[in-house]
Amino acid sequence: MSLAPKPNEEPHPDFNAAELGAVAHLYRGEVYRSTIWRTRLDNTTNWTIVTMGIALSSTYSSAEASPLPLLLVGLLIAFFLNMEARRYRYFNVWRARARWMETHLYAPILRGEEYNERWRDVLARDYTNPVHHISLARAMGRRFRRNYGWILLIQTVAYYGKLAIHPTPAASFREMVSRAAVGPAPGWVVLAAGVVYIGGWCAFGWWTLTLDRAKHGDRGKNVAMG
Repeated sequence: MSLAPKPNEEPHPDFNAAELGAVAHLYRGEVYRSTIWRTRLDNTTNWTIVTMGIALSSTYSSAEASPLPLLLVGLLIAFFLNMEARRYRYFNVWRARARWMETHLYAPILRGEEYNERWRDVLARDYTNPVHHISLARAMGRRFRRNYGWILLIQTVAYYGKLAIHPTPAASFREMVSRAAVGPAPGWVVLAAGVVYIGGWCAFGWWTLTLDRAKHGDRGKNVAMG
């Protein structure tokens, strides 16, 4: 979002002491709200980790235990990721506002520079017409790349380990495939579905990364609202 002044636009008067104090309290409020929603994000991730731990305990409880819990937990991971992405969209609103004030007000004050007065118009419009600054897809992509991709990696390695060692170490790849069978579904179908599932998430993470880079550029550039 451009901060360039418009032609013939009257400059904003500087903040007086009372107004600057009000802005400081506003900044504190935005930091507090972003902290609260950051905690809610951590809670969702914790639920996912606990669920994965239960699935691992159930699957590896004995050599005869079924690997099915490790497959079903993938559905819960997708559900928690969607929930966390929706929470992240709210967190991103408060984080973006706080970051905007840090960049365009506090940083120039600390450097002893004049700040561009247009930053206030951008922030005021965001308060007047509040919207999410990031789409649900991009939010899911960010949370997947930072947290859930690693959780899916653990799930995949654990599932492979179950097929490879229980009830006895597999003598061949064909034996591992046969162990993956679930009810009437043959092992190769289950494994193929798993490859599509994991590959789909990886492709989704890469696609959303390209969307983020297209909007914000390289890290450290184009600090913007959202």
